[in-house]
Amino acid sequence: MKRIFTVLFLGATFLGLNYLNAQPPRSDDHHDRRDEHRYYDEKHKDYHEWNDRESRAYRMYWQQRHRDYIDWERANERQRRDYWNWRHSHPDSVLQINIR
Repeated sequence: MKRIFTVLFLGATFLGLNYLNAQPPRSDDHHDRRDEHRYYDEKHKDYHEWNDRESRAYRMYWQQRHRDYIDWERANERQRRDYWNWRHSHPDSVLQINIR
């Protein structure tokens, strides 16, 4: 009986350790990624991660158009497609977008 409890105890311990090691590491050093999204650009066949840098570029896009800002979530397909075309011709190095 003692051997059965020992085996069960050791088995549960090893399973518990494996479960803890399988969990993704939690780090408070990284910013919260729940607000970041990826969008697929069909014409250029690539993904764009929507983050602070992309948000700033999107605002610059509307400023250069001298039009009222339209939130990305409310933009229609044509407006989004036009932005991605503009964005591919205006990479971060050209825009000099600084994030502090």
